[in-house]
Amino acid sequence: MCLSLVAFMFYFSSCATILGGSVNTCQKTKPQPGQPSRDVRVAALIFDILLFWPGAIVDFADGAIYKPCSTPPMAPQK
Repeated sequence: MCLSLVAFMFYFSSCATILGGSVNTCQKTKPQPGQPSRDVRVAALIFDILLFWPGAIVDFADGAIYKPCSTPPMAPQK
């Protein structure tokens, strides 16, 4: 019973929200004019479309569909 409930929730949910890990500020924030656009997690988008397409809407709304930003660490200033 519990396993079928988990499978049901997974099927009717968005893949990137469940499997993508925590969403950071960079993923949630829309880029300003002149900034590069955010990269999309292609595998999560394909699974969202194949399994349950409204899940893609959820992933885009909460930012989980976007790849985490990779910013180099800041050098200490003297």
